[in-house]
Amino acid sequence: MDWQTSEDTVPSAPITEADARLLRGRPPTTGAWRDGDPVGDRRFASFGAFETESGRSLPSFRLAYETWGELSPSRDNAVLILHALTGDSHVRGDARPGHATAGWWDDIVGPGAAIDTDRWFVVAPNMLGGCQGSTGPSSIATDGYEWGARFPHLTIRDQVAAQARLADALGIDTWAAVVGGSMGGMHAIEWGVGHPERVERLAVLAAPPINTADQIALNSVQLEAIRIDPRFQGGDYYDAGDGDGPHRGLALARRMALLNYRSPTELNLRFSRTWQSDKSPLGHGGRFAVESYLDFHGNKFTRRFDANSYITLVEAMNSHDVGRDRGGVEDALSRVTARTLVLGIDSDRLFPVEGQHRIARGIHSTIDDGAVVIGSDFGHDGFLIETGVVGGHLRRLLDT
Repeated sequence: MDWQTSEDTVPSAPITEADARLLRGRPPTTGAWRDGDPVGDRRFASFGAFETESGRSLPSFRLAYETWGELSPSRDNAVLILHALTGDSHVRGDARPGHATAGWWDDIVGPGAAIDTDRWFVVAPNMLGGCQGSTGPSSIATDGYEWGARFPHLTIRDQVAAQARLADALGIDTWAAVVGGSMGGMHAIEWGVGHPERVERLAVLAAPPINTADQIALNSVQLEAIRIDPRFQGGDYYDAGDGDGPHRGLALARRMALLNYRSPTELNLRFSRTWQSDKSPLGHGGRFAVESYLDFHGNKFTRRFDANSYITLVEAMNSHDVGRDRGGVEDALSRVTARTLVLGIDSDRLFPVEGQHRIARGIHSTIDDGAVVIGSDFGHDGFLIETGVVGGHLRRLLDT
């Protein structure tokens, strides 16, 4: 549940007038990628009917994905990379038509990088329920209208089941590695527990074994911020014009979320009590710099995401409990046979390191004696920003 784009994961900085000018136009009704938009580097795989854990079904679905490197003749070098809540399949590459942002892990994935595309065939799908090419609430249903709020409730396990269908379609019986951070780390755990025979190596970065009551509570206020926006219209807003969609509620939800992705240390060091302009925020209409920073990133987010997808994916995160119907967390984790890296960030206040320690204790095939905890001032987003350290640990895993 992180920023998940290179533009968003730079260390927090005051917003300049040039930054603000970028967002002066009316925001789109939805920031979703839609059919007819530039494809960019996306590929698509289409599938038949899909039944969810809730008992509802999709008559068909599609996953957008990107690949790098070449699949070996023996099909034994495939690495699956799973993105976080607001991410997508664009792990590496420039921003250009079809891709609103540059790759979110350019320093980790590529020729000679930690996940070396001269050696590994890398696959990164946009998760089911997302809004960047995979089937989700902004997709057109069989009646010719967007799914909207009618889209089925999804769980983390549903999304992994869809990813398994993609692996089958690509002819990949076993992943050389499955790598995921934050929400993608939840997917990675599910791969290791639910499909142990299909995973040789596993990397779980800044992810918990369960979504706790505290985390569900934080999520609930974000979802309510979207739903109480009058322009949300119960999820049926796609015919509205630019500027008339639920952008205010979605931006507010994003602002709430950002506070959990970074650490107090970073925000205090970057902004202190500085003002955004010469106008005082102490009763004279001015603003603190940190307020403008949150506004900017909240508004920017509405240009690349969909409000209904945000609800769908956050509710999927709330479903996360690796021990559900498996005898509890420890019994579930004991099923993992893959060589596993578990990594946490010491300043993470979204998914604190206690969760990563519990995962590492439960998995008997970790490559370290417990979870690796890296020091960072950047909080939860450290797994995206501290690429040198994180890449070194991923390289160790892939070399085992």
